[in-house]
Amino acid sequence: MSFVRLAARPVLANARRYSTAPASAPKSNLPLFLAGGGVVAVAGYFYLNGSSQPAALAKPKISDKSALDPQNFVDFKLKAVEPYNHNTAKFVFELPPDTATLLPVAACVVVKSSADSPKPLLDGKGKPVIRPYTPISPSDHPGELTFLVKKYDTGVMSKYFFDLKPGESLSVKGPISKIPVKANQFEQVGMIAGGSGITPMYQILDHVLQDPENKTKFTLIFANVAERDIIMKQDFDTLQKKYPSTLNVVYTLDKPEADWKGETGYVNADMITKHLPSAKLGEKTKIFVCGPPGQVAALAGKKDGMKQGELAGTLKELGYSSDQVFKF
Repeated sequence: MSFVRLAARPVLANARRYSTAPASAPKSNLPLFLAGGGVVAVAGYFYLNGSSQPAALAKPKISDKSALDPQNFVDFKLKAVEPYNHNTAKFVFELPPDTATLLPVAACVVVKSSADSPKPLLDGKGKPVIRPYTPISPSDHPGELTFLVKKYDTGVMSKYFFDLKPGESLSVKGPISKIPVKANQFEQVGMIAGGSGITPMYQILDHVLQDPENKTKFTLIFANVAERDIIMKQDFDTLQKKYPSTLNVVYTLDKPEADWKGETGYVNADMITKHLPSAKLGEKTKIFVCGPPGQVAALAGKKDGMKQGELAGTLKELGYSSDQVFKF
């Protein structure tokens, strides 16, 4: 679905921030905004004994009620669009003052065009097009909701995002809980992500790896077309350096340059066998998959709407069970 580490940890027990910072994107003068390469820093000072010198950053107070509604769509105005790379941008929406999303890990939201949109996004039957997205803004960040969106030629919702203008609205419903994830839940976790499907993976890694008690070992295979398409690379490289014993990141490209030193080609059985935990670990392992529908279908079988659908494809052929695989 980029992330310098953002401010403090959430105040609420069940609220966990999403951090995403732009991978060192192409040379551009984008402001660093969200997680990892730049989220808007949580600002605030408190003073010791009335001193005029800031002693520490104080977390802004936010409502303990989410700005989102899990039962109904709520319209939020687009505040800004920040280009990220050649086909990706950050879309920043305004939340009511002193509120945040309070999204748990792992969770997403679903979006559709707003009711007052001059060009509503409808399918062939005249019904609203609804798609899931994982925000990159921290769950406890007040006043803003940010998505990092990659524009796909066949992506009707991603194209709709890029047609939005500041001041126009998007309808959002959530949080939509995906799967609860915590430290030491599994012995080993394998992750396969393609393109913007990386956002839920970062959400999980950023949450679990910071736990000093964590012993779960994560391996991420991140697939992209070319090196310039890798979003949040700087942040994953930073995480890998910080947690070398519990995180290994493997990049693979469809169209690598001559000097590329990572894996090449689509994610396949050999690559999975080489890098990810074995199906023989049983309940001690979990495999997370997120990416374009074609990639997910080839690796793990098609999803059934918001449901998991049957396990199929490469992972089933390698002996993984449906209990071991989760499709975002």
